[in-house]
Amino acid sequence: MKETKSIVWFRQDLRLKENPALEFAVSLGKVLPIYILDQENAGDWPPGKASRWWLHHSLASLDNALNGSLCTFNGDPFKILTELIADENINNVFWNRCYEPWQVSRDKTIKCEIKKLGLNVKSFNGSLLHEPWEVSKSDGTPYKVFTPYYRQTLSKGTPKKLHSDYLTNLNLVSNSKLSGKLDSLNLLSEDKWSKEMILNWTPGEDGAENSLVTFLTRGLPQYKRGRDYPSMEAVSRLSPHLHFGEVSPNHLWHAVTEFASHNKLDTQAEHYQRELAWREFSYSLLHYFPDLDVKNLNNRFDEFPWNKNTELIKKWCAGQTGYPLIDAGMRELSNTGYMHNRVRMITASFLVKNLLVDWRSGAQYFWDALVDADLANNSCSWQWVAGSGADAAPYFRIFNPVTQSKKFDPDAKYIKQWIPELTDCPNKYIHDPSSAPSSELQYFGIRIGKTYPSAIVDLKASREAALNAYHSLKKIS
Repeated sequence: MKETKSIVWFRQDLRLKENPALEFAVSLGKVLPIYILDQENAGDWPPGKASRWWLHHSLASLDNALNGSLCTFNGDPFKILTELIADENINNVFWNRCYEPWQVSRDKTIKCEIKKLGLNVKSFNGSLLHEPWEVSKSDGTPYKVFTPYYRQTLSKGTPKKLHSDYLTNLNLVSNSKLSGKLDSLNLLSEDKWSKEMILNWTPGEDGAENSLVTFLTRGLPQYKRGRDYPSMEAVSRLSPHLHFGEVSPNHLWHAVTEFASHNKLDTQAEHYQRELAWREFSYSLLHYFPDLDVKNLNNRFDEFPWNKNTELIKKWCAGQTGYPLIDAGMRELSNTGYMHNRVRMITASFLVKNLLVDWRSGAQYFWDALVDADLANNSCSWQWVAGSGADAAPYFRIFNPVTQSKKFDPDAKYIKQWIPELTDCPNKYIHDPSSAPSSELQYFGIRIGKTYPSAIVDLKASREAALNAYHSLKKIS
């Protein structure tokens, strides 16, 4: 009897447990696990520097879990798949779906062409609690406001609980002779940053599970309040693991629910699960509005008079704005590939509204710098801050970095962690040192404009300029 062989094409599902495509392949016979770095079809969104670093280590972890049997390739997926099909006598090709528009278009074409070859090809949902097209209004149109979207997802009941029993029957095809080595993908940069990143993160399925355990025991009990305070260990830091599919959202949902039920943390759990639902909402919006990454959802913003001053953007990127909470966030990002979510909102608001820089410039920088860079989340979040997106914060809601700093980093622990030159700054001045008496700061070794930059804009004046720019849109419309 002919042996059945199936390709499982790993993409943003770099795990063995709770993997629908892998489970189905295992039920049919032997499995050839592959990964293809596709930069030919990615257009404007190939993985950025931080994503490439994470991807390398995640693939290494997956390969280790597969006992060295993961086949890696770089190039056009259809060409690579057809070569493997012929060389390995493949019967089936399976994968879990991706949702970026360029991937959707590519996968549709590949699925059609492989079927023409007479093979069985099938895709699965391995990344979301609900497919984007499964949650819509009664008339079939998409939700643009989160709360009714969230209610609709809850009405569907508890997300399906997946299992991993199939792994006991996993039977792998020996490594294909066509496969290259992981290093041949050239995902890593040879610099100090790349070497130090491993001190902050543990990519891979085991790393995801360890992060989940840490979150449940340390973060979840204080999540509702603590998630707004960047110096507290209250957030999950699971976003990169979730983006690369090292853990399924189903697993997170059920793990949080079960832990909360045993520890009387239901309110905390609900707040975290709302964040998982926001991720789903972002994917829904990208599905229904595939140009969300470049086009204002609210077209009134198409005429917004954005500032083209590249020097301001450079100072923002470098964490040299003169506003400590902004600079701390940008330095955390450049050093670790991550930024606390509250600080993300504040730094984004500062760029878009105080500096009047186009949100797309900020989204592009975050795409390159974040280990959890995700097209749906990144695009929707930037449009939310800019006021041009779905369920967006009103444009006139402008985060004041000084008042936000005093409220959410009152003891300046977060600031001092990332801006050591302000370590000795008195607490009453550290949130806005440019407004402090220079004579007092010099006593503590701080010289504005020398040891720490002066504020690049005046908050009050820049806020008024932003509001005037916004009101000009009303006149146009």
